[in-house]
Amino acid sequence: MVGVTIQSNESIDRALRRFKKKYERSGVLREFKKRAFFIKPSVEKRLSRMKAARRQYRATMEQE
Repeated sequence: MVGVTIQSNESIDRALRRFKKKYERSGVLREFKKRAFFIKPSVEKRLSRMKAARRQYRATMEQE
């Protein structure tokens, strides 16, 4: 569970900003989207291979 304690002189906007940062870093939304539907293991492997190939291609393009 993500939570933020508000300091005595802290504004709500600043606390909300800190909360949003913690929320993003914790990956709650990413995990929720991942669990929203089932992906077959074979499809998941194929997607991970495609992502790796894309990452490798970008790395080689940056070096050139």
